[in-house]
Amino acid sequence: MIDLHTHTIFSDGVLIPAELARRAEVIGYKALCMTDHADEATLYHILENVRRFVDKHGHFFDLTLMAGVELTHVPPALIGEMTEAARKAGAQIVVVHGETPVEPVAPGTNLAAIEAGVDVLAHPGMITDEEVKLAVEKGVAIEITTRRGHSLTNGHVAAMARKHGARLVINNDAHAPGDLVSRELREKVGLGAGLTKEEYRRTEANAWEIVQRCMK
Repeated sequence: MIDLHTHTIFSDGVLIPAELARRAEVIGYKALCMTDHADEATLYHILENVRRFVDKHGHFFDLTLMAGVELTHVPPALIGEMTEAARKAGAQIVVVHGETPVEPVAPGTNLAAIEAGVDVLAHPGMITDEEVKLAVEKGVAIEITTRRGHSLTNGHVAAMARKHGARLVINNDAHAPGDLVSRELREKVGLGAGLTKEEYRRTEANAWEIVQRCMK
C-alpha cells in the first residue's frame, strides 16, 4: 500500500510526523508522503521541517517516507508558480487540493493544477473531459479518496479516468490515526467507485511509479 496524501500537525493533522510514519508502517504501508496544506504563508515552514524529519529519520522506518505539500485554496493563477516554488524548496511530491464538492474551492483549480504538472490532483470533484484529457498529456495522477465527503464523486472520477485513460491513485487524505485504512478497505473503496480489480491493482502500481520518479 502507498499513500501520497497525508497530513501532520504542520497543518490540520493530529499526529507528529514520527507517529504518522510509525502507524502507517504497522498497518503495512510501504510508502507514504506527508503533504500538509500549504499556501504562500506556510509552504516554506512545512517543507523545512518535514523534509528535515524525512531526511534524518526516514531510514529508521520500514517504509519509504517523502516530504511534500498539498497546495490548498491557492488562487488558480498562482498554482503554477507555487508548484515550482514547492519543488525548489524540497517537495518531493506536489499535490493540489482539487475542486471537491464539499468545500468552496475556486473554479479553475483543477485545470491550473494539471497545467502546472503537479504529481497528484486530489479529490477533483466533477472533473471535466477537458481536464482529464490534459491530465493524461501532462502525466498528472488523479485521486480516488477514502476520505468521507471528498469521496462523494469517486464514481465520476473513476469513470472519467477510464474514458480517457488517465492514471488513478488511491489516497487516504489522512488527518488522524483512523484515516489510515486497511488494504481491505482501500480495495472496497476502489471497487465501490466502479473500478475493476485489475484497475484497482493498477492504482497501486501508478502510485509506486510516482514514488520511484520522485525519489530520483
